[in-house]
Amino acid sequence: MKRLTCFFICFFLSEAPGFEIPINGLSEFVEYEDLVELAPGKFQFVEENQRYQEEVDQVTLYTYKVQSTITSRMATTMIQSKLVNNSPQPQNVVFDVQIPKGAFISNFSMTVDGTTFRSSIKEKTVGRALYAQARAKGKTAGLVRSRALDMENFRTEVNVLPGAKVEFELHYQEAKWRKLGSYEHRIYLQPGRLAKHLEVDVWVIEPQGMRFLHVADTFEGHFDGVPVISKGQQKAHISFKPTVAQQKICPSCRETAVDGELVVLYDVDREEKAGELEVFNGYFVHFFAPDNLDPIPKNILFVIDVSGSMWGVKMKQTVEAMKTILDDLRAEDHFSVIDFNHNVRTWRNDLISATKTQVADAKRYIEKIQPSGGTNINEALLRAIFILNEANNLGLLDPNSVSLIILVSDGDPTVGELKLSKIQKNVKENIQDNISLFSLGMGFDVDYDFLKRLSNENRGIAQRIYGNQDTSSQLRKFYNQVSTPLLRNVQFNYPQTAVTDVTQNSFHNYFGGSEIVVAGKFDPAKLDQIQSIITATSANTELVLETLAQMDDLQDFLSKDKHADPDFTKKLWAYLTINQLLAERSLAPTAAAKRKITRSILQMSLDHHIVTPLTSLVIENEAGDERMLADAPPQDPSCCSGALYYGSKVPSGSIPSWASPSPTPVTSMQAEGAKVLESTPPPHVMRVENDPHFIIYLPKSQKNICFNIDSEPGKILNLVSDPESGIAVNGQLVGAKKPNNGKLSTYFGKLGFYFQSEDMKIEISTKTITLSRGSSTSTLSWADTAQTVNQRVLTSVKKEKVVTITVDKDISFSVLLHRVWKKHPINVDFLGIYISPTNKFSPNAHGLIGQFMQEPKIHIFNERLGKDPKKPEASMEVKGQKLTVTRGLQKDYRTDVVFGTDVPCWFVHNSGKGFIDGHYKDYFVPQLYSFLRRP
Repeated sequence: MKRLTCFFICFFLSEAPGFEIPINGLSEFVEYEDLVELAPGKFQFVEENQRYQEEVDQVTLYTYKVQSTITSRMATTMIQSKLVNNSPQPQNVVFDVQIPKGAFISNFSMTVDGTTFRSSIKEKTVGRALYAQARAKGKTAGLVRSRALDMENFRTEVNVLPGAKVEFELHYQEAKWRKLGSYEHRIYLQPGRLAKHLEVDVWVIEPQGMRFLHVADTFEGHFDGVPVISKGQQKAHISFKPTVAQQKICPSCRETAVDGELVVLYDVDREEKAGELEVFNGYFVHFFAPDNLDPIPKNILFVIDVSGSMWGVKMKQTVEAMKTILDDLRAEDHFSVIDFNHNVRTWRNDLISATKTQVADAKRYIEKIQPSGGTNINEALLRAIFILNEANNLGLLDPNSVSLIILVSDGDPTVGELKLSKIQKNVKENIQDNISLFSLGMGFDVDYDFLKRLSNENRGIAQRIYGNQDTSSQLRKFYNQVSTPLLRNVQFNYPQTAVTDVTQNSFHNYFGGSEIVVAGKFDPAKLDQIQSIITATSANTELVLETLAQMDDLQDFLSKDKHADPDFTKKLWAYLTINQLLAERSLAPTAAAKRKITRSILQMSLDHHIVTPLTSLVIENEAGDERMLADAPPQDPSCCSGALYYGSKVPSGSIPSWASPSPTPVTSMQAEGAKVLESTPPPHVMRVENDPHFIIYLPKSQKNICFNIDSEPGKILNLVSDPESGIAVNGQLVGAKKPNNGKLSTYFGKLGFYFQSEDMKIEISTKTITLSRGSSTSTLSWADTAQTVNQRVLTSVKKEKVVTITVDKDISFSVLLHRVWKKHPINVDFLGIYISPTNKFSPNAHGLIGQFMQEPKIHIFNERLGKDPKKPEASMEVKGQKLTVTRGLQKDYRTDVVFGTDVPCWFVHNSGKGFIDGHYKDYFVPQLYSFLRRP
């Protein structure tokens, strides 16, 4: 039987996890007779990181196909790619698909050299049991537990043998929400290279009829004349099928221009009534989006984080966006501005009418802001709440107005109240019921889950804004969505005798250009009673609106269209209900209430095949010989780029290249009753962790070899020494507070990086990060999130987590910070270091790690039971010596800094003797920036 050399899945969970959809496979699309061809759409090329092209000829992409169908705002999408490895060597192929925020993966399958893997959704403990079963029997198994927050990336990595074919197919689905007057359907097209056959088909089927539809210009005219749009009254088809020549970024280039988003915008016909009520297959969906209503006056407090981490482009774009937002205020609106770091300031202590004079003064105030200091979120929010509460209590607010707080922040609290649950409690206890709190999380490091809870508890929503995108336009877009209230106190009333299990997607206020969606079950015998009564307030007018069910010809219309999804009402109801339960679960007041909601979510997840924090995606071949588990944790960023990558080099993206696992098979420990090992296949990285454990990954052998160094506190060990390239990396040992079981453990307490050609030195300790160049020195704290560039050296700090140093984008070092309890009787803070294997060092590079950049040939044989039955032994030939090695586990802390993930390796005893050149004491150096003197 052919075995899968490597399989890695990285699964990112989104804020509302997803659905299972029928996987009958979409047939090829055909034209409808009643469609009328329109002018071809245009696109705009969005530049991304340069793909690695050195090895693209070694892997051929035969087919890249995308098929997407939208039925009454419920979209299903399939992405398929077929490849072959033409190289005489095994090649890594990464299938990395990005999906829009709010979309959910429902199914995945792949075929590698004739072996097919399919997925199924299981309750999480069942999935883990299947995984443990595979490991205990010595089967190939792997488990990835991502700490990412959104399921917006699905990533698999396969090591494809020479001549082998591989096929990937991914299905996902999403509900379309109306924003700013239209529905937006985004498909990320990123095949990574030229495809012999590239096809994209999008069908839109709207029984209500379409008011308009167009494809946004997202490729800067490169594909003029290629996309074809055909549109009828209720159906539309977008076809995008560029030839190989048309895919090229230039006539003589080998790179593909298909690297960006296909964006379809449309809206449905809306009569002057409360909305559209569709009833089908025992479920109903009510779309509520009335037009032609006057905006309601608003009272708005802008609460802006101006701490030191907002310095630079982030603050500049925030200021520009705020100036535009202030210009959009209407004369009947009232507002003020609060800015905060470790202190809290207000532009005005009271709400001020948005006159031109006051708006101009507020803009001048914002322009003078200079970011600095810490982050006191608690006091800033309480100040904003106090201003609104006081104005309301004094009768200064229009009774028909809506009160809003918009929080803009990029970090966790560092000053004042630091406990997030306490901040939530303080806000909840003080904010009045007529105030909505909206949150904007700036950048990658903000605790977005906290902001979501904060907003969801207080009648608002949260949005993440990324620093690598246009912050100004994103902030303005978010503001436009939340700051144009047209109706307040919206209430839906349905006949209880005919309708049950009603759920909806919104709170009690309706904002212009958006939509409230309500879904539920209905009794088919009481179809004539299906109607809704909506009561709401618009400006000074009390509205009573009635909507009757629209059943005329709906069933007949859908049954005649092979692309229409007959289960769209059921899926939308399940989607809304699961999301509502997840929100209620996060806010449950007691453990018993949380358990009850958890049981409901789990049952619905299994009944409707929905991937949630309580379920897992199990992927296995038909024989069950090889099994993988995509285990998605219950956390909550937004999306971005993804692609198919080829060859052994994986470019940077949503996952850094050093974090991408290798094709090393996970080998069973061959122990009776082996426990579930929550680990990934060992990554393409060399690392040193704990006291100190060295783990050396050998790419050609696809093995991890590990050893320990037992030395004395204060000693400096050379890790990498390459005088030819001018790079030295050393680590100084620090001892534990006292011996444990007669042994004093040592750890890396300080690391030094020396880049000779730049005359640059970087010292990283558990307290600070110091960068020196010539006579210039700057110091950063682990409490900072920052990035510096000095010629070809890029240094980035992620607050309290990791420092990454990159040289010419080719050599990468990552340093992890490990904090321990200050009062721990033994342990101390320490550092872990991760170095990507690379051919950019000279052949003479040395050091405890550097010597393995030129991989030695090893041969492991005669595996046998060891003294410990759970730890097999083997013989290893390396560098002319025969060693006895023991199978064991070490830790990789990049995805879980507390518990780590297990990394199987062959352990070399006696401080690596026989595996490293010479004795470990030969690697002592006198200074933190010294090169190694070799004998």
